[in-house]
Amino acid sequence: MLSADFGRLNEEVEMVNAGAADMFHLDIMDGRFVPNISYGFPVVKAIAARARKPLDAHLMIVEPEKYIETFRSVGVAYLSVHCEACVHLHRTLQQIRSAGMKAGVALNPHTPVWCLADTVHAADFVLIMSVNPGFGGQAFIERSLHKITELKNLITRENAATLIEVDGGIGLYNAAQLYAAGADILVAGNAIFSAANPLQAMEELKIDY
Repeated sequence: MLSADFGRLNEEVEMVNAGAADMFHLDIMDGRFVPNISYGFPVVKAIAARARKPLDAHLMIVEPEKYIETFRSVGVAYLSVHCEACVHLHRTLQQIRSAGMKAGVALNPHTPVWCLADTVHAADFVLIMSVNPGFGGQAFIERSLHKITELKNLITRENAATLIEVDGGIGLYNAAQLYAAGADILVAGNAIFSAANPLQAMEELKIDY
């Protein structure tokens, strides 16, 4: 939703409701963990009031553990926190699950997959950032394909049920590669909201490759 027209937020939410997307992805930025500020609880609550699909909130913030209950209370179903922002990652993931949400851990482009060796079981999904977090419209970092495959291998070795979500620079030109590498969930912003036909773009990104 970071790429949506916030002057037409109700219409943009209804468009996603009508499309093939499975979730609303919300980028929450605090201007400290990343050099940008996006939107806070009032906007999340407004989206939740009209959304007919689950809300997937990606917290690009420091001390995310302080806000877990609040995100649950405004209607978030999937909540991801950054590995780099959590001193006690395992505990934070447990807190998210205890609050009744799916727990995710996000990795910046520079963060290696092996850092999740002891926590991958505690996460319902891992969010691979394929751009540097903070701004939409960035180019896909090709190294991310290797990280997805590496993460898929880790999940398989650990016999975990963790899903792989990928966010950043995603479009029709690389969706097939991402699915082939092991991605389960693709986050698309500009590829949808800048398309001539957003509903068609959503449909095409969900083709079973």
